[in-house]
Amino acid sequence: MEPRIDLMANELGAKIAKRVYNVSLAIEQSTLPKATQHLVMLRVSQINGCAFCVDFHSKDAAAAGESTVRLNLAAVWRESTVFTEAERAALALAEEGTRLADAHQGVCDETWAQVRKHYDDDQIAALVSLVAMINAANRMNVIVRNVGGSYEPGMFAGMSS
Repeated sequence: MEPRIDLMANELGAKIAKRVYNVSLAIEQSTLPKATQHLVMLRVSQINGCAFCVDFHSKDAAAAGESTVRLNLAAVWRESTVFTEAERAALALAEEGTRLADAHQGVCDETWAQVRKHYDDDQIAALVSLVAMINAANRMNVIVRNVGGSYEPGMFAGMSS
């Protein structure tokens, strides 16, 4: 399968991608734990069927020291023992925030209470923004049919400005 368009080769597409990347940098630099960030990006990308982003985020997480077991079990985190209560709350928020069309109320009060229990306001702002941004990135990549497999950790490191 070939991508429909190379957004990075298009002047406007590259400008938009750079802005999205810069928002992601602000989230990355927050106090939301890096492991949680990686797990959320991976899980949302799995839900949305974004091969490019699953490739990207699983490889970045592994390069950052995340275990293969946790990466493999992210899709079935509810039936796994390898995630903390805080990570489980973040993953629940990520799933509910991603499946808005499936859950008419959006994020349920129970999930929100668990997130509140484990994260401060800055971390919650980062988490909510992370869910929104990874969903946007997934949708862009799925629409243009960017494929997974060729990502190398850190290959977008010089993209900000």
